[in-house]
Amino acid sequence: MSANNKSLLDRLNQGDLLISDGATGTYLQDHGLESGGCPEEFNATQPEVVRGMARDYFDAGSDMVLTNSFGANRFMLEKYGFGQRVAEFNCLAAQHSRSQAPPGRYVLGSMGPTGEFLEPLGPVSEAEMLDAFAQQAVALEEGGADGVVIETMTALEEATLAIKATKDNTKLIVMCTMTFDPGPRGFFTMMGVTPQQAAEGLTSAGADVVGANCGNGIEVMVQVAKEMRQATEGHLLLHSNAGIPQFKDGEIVYPESPEFMAEHFRTLAGLGVKILGGCCGTGPDHIRALAKALKG
Repeated sequence: MSANNKSLLDRLNQGDLLISDGATGTYLQDHGLESGGCPEEFNATQPEVVRGMARDYFDAGSDMVLTNSFGANRFMLEKYGFGQRVAEFNCLAAQHSRSQAPPGRYVLGSMGPTGEFLEPLGPVSEAEMLDAFAQQAVALEEGGADGVVIETMTALEEATLAIKATKDNTKLIVMCTMTFDPGPRGFFTMMGVTPQQAAEGLTSAGADVVGANCGNGIEVMVQVAKEMRQATEGHLLLHSNAGIPQFKDGEIVYPESPEFMAEHFRTLAGLGVKILGGCCGTGPDHIRALAKALKG
């Protein structure tokens, strides 16, 4: 375990508040990623854009930046014809972010869902999924990541396998977040997991930090955070969208301004959420406003 790695958990344990980064996909689309393109291929073909993204977020005040590796598992990359480049794309993603990290700042490897269902619902065995996550986590550690954020999960079974794969094969800190939708009976993931079940299940699976990301604007995320906080006294992470995307003048627009989100991030900090950042639609301006609101 590196000194950086140890000090990240130390800082959380001593009550420090950490500012995370904003969206990866939105940033890359603003810098040349075409609709339907593979974001992770940019690690190999547009390294200056990926490094620039990390630099912009660190400059905006991020204590930790996620790597451009959300869909860099074998199952997702095979859809683009890059199934053999898992190790390369993940290692490069971590190296690019690490190259821009000032002393005392952190690089977290982003690990998203495989897009597959486990047997018997789908064709993928637990062993195959475990191996896919392990392959990704090992490459992120080799590239210099301090930990991983397993994010946008909807099934506890898949999230648990990702946590186990990382814990069994690396020394990385493991954070895991799920995505919840509001409904008439409360908040659930697409696979029927509540915020309370997520907080308890992810923690018992071995995650060092649990939380929620994507899917909702900041006001809804405050409600989700309250429910998760009732279920755990452990470290919480929250990455909020800049609202629900709207189609305006032929473009997708996220309505929540940096100032609007910053005010609600103060509420989240008051709930004891120790890692705060943005998801879809947020950019360096949102992180700058967040850092200013919470750290001055």
